[in-house]
Amino acid sequence: MNTLAQELTAFRIAKYEVVIRTGEQGLVLPPYKGSTLRGGFGRVFRRVACAQRQGECKECVLKETCPYAYIFETSPPEGSQVLRNLENISRPFVLEPPLETKTEYAPGEELAFGLALFGKAVRYLPYFIICFEELGRVGIGKGRKPYQLARISALDVEDTATEIYNARDRIVKNIDIVIAGEKVWERAQAQYLGRNEISIRLLTVTRLKHDNHFVRSLPFHVLIRGLLRRISSLSYFHHERELRVDYKGLIERAEQVTTVKENTRWVDWARYSHRQDGRVNLGGLMGEVTYRGNNLDEFLPLLALGELIHVGKGAVFGMGRYEIGFTK
Repeated sequence: MNTLAQELTAFRIAKYEVVIRTGEQGLVLPPYKGSTLRGGFGRVFRRVACAQRQGECKECVLKETCPYAYIFETSPPEGSQVLRNLENISRPFVLEPPLETKTEYAPGEELAFGLALFGKAVRYLPYFIICFEELGRVGIGKGRKPYQLARISALDVEDTATEIYNARDRIVKNIDIVIAGEKVWERAQAQYLGRNEISIRLLTVTRLKHDNHFVRSLPFHVLIRGLLRRISSLSYFHHERELRVDYKGLIERAEQVTTVKENTRWVDWARYSHRQDGRVNLGGLMGEVTYRGNNLDEFLPLLALGELIHVGKGAVFGMGRYEIGFTK
């Protein structure tokens, strides 16, 4: 059985900053913009990439080769016996809306959001760029006002940006900046190794289940369980690699980590779902939790990777985003 650090070295992440520029009408967006971006983007992606454009992906004969089916309707490979009981297979991307709650953007104003692609999804970046452009023509937010895709930059593990696309020439530069799991681990070691206290700051609504209920506080083991579920799914379905770690032992040791201080609150939030034809409640926790334990180093690879991939429900539109801190 390998250690977490060894198992996660094969993980691959591509991070991007996407900048859009509002048109002559400006934009009116909700305080939390993740659902708006994800909803509009998904509809455009299907129109661009789907050959059939009708029915459900699981019934389509082209589902094994269709970019839309892979990105948005990920299903287990034929004959797969691993992780088949997951309620939802993790999608191989995350949209990170800006954390600001501003709702009105003036004509010509710029708005930046993040995009992360995992494993095999990295090869589909051109589809994402085409769809961001098309979504700008279709329009988003109240009144579906148009925007222009201004530029996209690739980010390395230190968040250093390299421009790969701009509206002037509309050429995608062939710059391969993919973050390997081992680089994430190396950075985490330099910042946090050897500490017996660590803080987790929940930047967006974080929705985690334990014992079939959404938690109203965040014990360390619940966070670790959520990360293990998500990383296992992303590894198996998008890296073609089963995560081989001591799940039972990790969870038992996570239960020994205590909560020193918790300053979280439940935030109610709902989004409109076209699939369910109604509003869906997606409330969850925000705030900060400080943990103490003698074995925190063991969990650093999980926690560091979680900063990039998020945790819990709704990760694709930016929920479950957090950052690690520590007590000086």
